[in-house]
Amino acid sequence: MLTQTQRLTLVEQVAYQIQGKIENSEWQIGMRIPPEPELMEQLQVSRNTLREAIRALTYAGLLKTRQGDGTYVCSSSVLGSVIKKVIQHTDKLESLEVRYALEREAAALATFRRSEEDLEAIRACLDQCRQAASQQDLKAYAHWDVEFHKMVIAASHNQLMANLYNHISEALQNMVLETKDFKNAAFYHDSHDLLYQAIANQDCHQAEEAVRLYIEKARAKLC
Repeated sequence: MLTQTQRLTLVEQVAYQIQGKIENSEWQIGMRIPPEPELMEQLQVSRNTLREAIRALTYAGLLKTRQGDGTYVCSSSVLGSVIKKVIQHTDKLESLEVRYALEREAAALATFRRSEEDLEAIRACLDQCRQAASQQDLKAYAHWDVEFHKMVIAASHNQLMANLYNHISEALQNMVLETKDFKNAAFYHDSHDLLYQAIANQDCHQAEEAVRLYIEKARAKLC
């Protein structure tokens, strides 16, 4: 049975427009959104309407307001915000097991589906990881480590898997900071190189083994 459609309020219309800019990556994570006067002019709405829309998106986890500094994008989608909150309240070992399941399957798929462009992107992330390690820059290392895994996921050419992984990547970066240090940098370089070579050589078994190696190392760090 069909139900009567509901008209959106002005606040909802503004919120959807802002949400659209975030979800299509026009406004990316970490970006400060335009100031109130500029948004009011663009949207042709009052200050109160704009503030209510921003408040709703802040509650949804897409935006975060910093007193005296402005409002920033903190998640790429409502789903991403929910997943991030769930991971933050989930046992780290359980989160690692989810990583293992996703990354192992993606690595296996990537051995059959990867393109030359995929290999170049994965290799570039590995090079950036090595550079960050040589400079003892743990934050940059964590960033490029997560980017490496995202590129492997992308090489699987499974869009749903890539979307899910992208949503959890911010929480994963925090896990990388907790489970890795430069004392074990050589091990992670070797295991990631092994994964890259397995994907390049289309060796499914070796790709899965490479994932198992670095996940087991991270598990030992948590235990």
